[in-house]
Amino acid sequence: MANKQSSYETVFVVDSTLGDEAVAALVNKFTSLIAEHGTITETAEWGKRKLAYPIKYRTEGYYTVVKFTAPPDFPAELDRVYKITDGILRSIIVRADA
Repeated sequence: MANKQSSYETVFVVDSTLGDEAVAALVNKFTSLIAEHGTITETAEWGKRKLAYPIKYRTEGYYTVVKFTAPPDFPAELDRVYKITDGILRSIIVRADA
């Protein structure tokens, strides 16, 4: 049976109070994890931006957008890792197939 790949887009917000090195390490951790299980088609680091509302008493976060293709079971694992990682304020994964 063929390994079906779907297109996804994820946005994650890192706590910007961690410092530049820690933010870069988290961004690298997640882009490496995605590349390990799929193929990254585009990465955009939006940088530090003001949040629409405070999250965990933070008012700024470092935004990163990654578009990728992966097997259908990978987004659930990626979401689990987002949720257990300290420093991730918010994340979302959406399927980008037309």
